[in-house]
Amino acid sequence: MRKYLAEMLGTMVLVLMGCGAAVFFGCGAHAEVLAVAFAFGLSVVGMAYAIGGISGCHINPAITLGVWLSKRMSGRDAAMYMLFQVIGALIGSAILYALTSTGAYGASTSTGANAFGEGEMLQAFIAEAVFTFVFVLVVLGATDEKKGAGAFAGLAIGLTLTLVHIVCIPITGTSVNPARSIAPAIFAGGEALSQLWLFVVAPFVGAALSAGVWRMLTCPCKEK
Repeated sequence: MRKYLAEMLGTMVLVLMGCGAAVFFGCGAHAEVLAVAFAFGLSVVGMAYAIGGISGCHINPAITLGVWLSKRMSGRDAAMYMLFQVIGALIGSAILYALTSTGAYGASTSTGANAFGEGEMLQAFIAEAVFTFVFVLVVLGATDEKKGAGAFAGLAIGLTLTLVHIVCIPITGTSVNPARSIAPAIFAGGEALSQLWLFVVAPFVGAALSAGVWRMLTCPCKEK
């Protein structure tokens, strides 16, 4: 149970800090995009070293899917990880909702929910799938027992998430994490809920592709 609670806590912090930066700073100007990107990336770095030794610090159902497909965890653990990640994200969003309930903050979003513009569904799907693929591939490589980055894995993963956000925020606000999208969408309602399917399906597609590619790259069979 401790590893599930660790995933819940880590995802709560990720949503509170990452989406909180989007809520309180906005994502319009270049400096705001950088602030939000680093808020997400630094949240992952901090949690990696706080709970990584307990749960591996997935704090993202897409990462959990990639790890499961790579045969590094059981299906039961993967399902429980995803459940507690969503619970943690809901707690983080609830805290943000309480902080912004007075309407005192004039940011462009009150929840940090993801969204794509009219007629841009395909571009949004491609972006979320591709950037999740890149992110999860780095996670699988950095945490590999034999070829990984060891104690520097958390730093590599956090910096990659920062990079992904810098590029992807103008397109979708950046999800690459179904739990991070589900919770804010529930609190936002409306269009955010109607578009939520994309921010669940596309990251899972990207994660599945990255697991397949990583298994191919690390295949023990002899090269011909």
